[in-house]
Amino acid sequence: MIALARRYRPKRFADLLVQDHVAAVLRGAVARGRVGHGYLLTGPRGVGKTTAARILAMALNCPNRDPSGDPCGECENCRRVWGGSANLDVIEIDAASNRGVDDARELRERAMYAASQEGHYKVYIVDEAHMLTREAWNALLKILEEPPPRVVFVFATTEPQKIAATAAPVLSRLQRFDFRRIGPAAIRDRLRQVLQAEGIAADEDALLLIARHADGGMRDALSLLDQCLSFGEGRVTADRVREILGLVDDELFAELLELVAERRPAGVFPLVERLIAAGADVVEFMGGAGEALRALLVVQFGGEPEGLTEAVRQSLASYRDRLLPGDVLRMLKLLTECETVIRRSTNPRLVVETLLLRWTMLDRMVDLEEVLAGVSRGGSGTASMPSAAPPAAAPAPTPIPRRVPPPAVAEAAP
Repeated sequence: MIALARRYRPKRFADLLVQDHVAAVLRGAVARGRVGHGYLLTGPRGVGKTTAARILAMALNCPNRDPSGDPCGECENCRRVWGGSANLDVIEIDAASNRGVDDARELRERAMYAASQEGHYKVYIVDEAHMLTREAWNALLKILEEPPPRVVFVFATTEPQKIAATAAPVLSRLQRFDFRRIGPAAIRDRLRQVLQAEGIAADEDALLLIARHADGGMRDALSLLDQCLSFGEGRVTADRVREILGLVDDELFAELLELVAERRPAGVFPLVERLIAAGADVVEFMGGAGEALRALLVVQFGGEPEGLTEAVRQSLASYRDRLLPGDVLRMLKLLTECETVIRRSTNPRLVVETLLLRWTMLDRMVDLEEVLAGVSRGGSGTASMPSAAPPAAAPAPTPIPRRVPPPAVAEAAP
């Protein structure tokens, strides 16, 4: 059975998720016959770089290409390229295992030969391009400066800064496109479409959990969904997703906010004990706690955070007015300081417990508006604040005794 990530790979430029800026340029270049000889596609993993390169290769050699520049996706050529099958005119190279100067020279020699059919393009898709050595890039530099006719190079990478460090002259010879990370809402909507096509029902919270865990990658989200579907038949629920992915229950984050709002440090140890007993990763829990605090700040400032389950939304609504934004900022600052420590610690549980205790024992900031309102009512705003004691009177200075000159001695008469 074909994996969902392969079965639902886009076949047209318009199907690329949230990459409209890339799709519009590439489609227009194909439609107007202004295709460049070299492209550099950069961005996080799983956002569509290799897929866009394949769609470009399909469009260049598709006999039934749409006037707008999109391939038909159904002809023999399109099916072979889309499926990654062997093709004389579209060659995919993994630079992680073909990174040396000899591999680059072989690629350069092969590119000098014409395509297998009249009017076709030869397209070389080099994945993980940042793995190429400096010598390999130098070997490719000349052919990128003066490429043969109807030859296109497409380099895909997740780390363009490494290419800039090892082969800066190459960048000026390539058209660069930066792919965007896909948001949780867009991933959720795409997952819903896939499940509808598969005839499978799923909870909205389950889709949001998968979308958040995918970290902006559509391919990762489809792989996670495949994993959840392999767990068993029936409706995909949020509990099933948490169990498979090892995610922390949202109720624990709500309980943590309750402990902080009510200043109950005694509840920290039972909370962490439940985390450990459930086999949860305390470091992941702290990451989720940071996301919850950030979402709380967004809500407090009138925003609408994305990718939240219904349980988290209800918790944020109830604690919106119980914690001041200044206190939440201080908690996030403590969390940021703790992140570097917890990665090096041999006892991360102790670090997490210490951090949560500091959160629950944090001195509250005074709301300036409440203080001013109390002052306008006649000073009642300072009633709850301890009045400063009057300064102690300074001790009287000790007088300095004056020196009395000794009496004069009368001289004896001769």
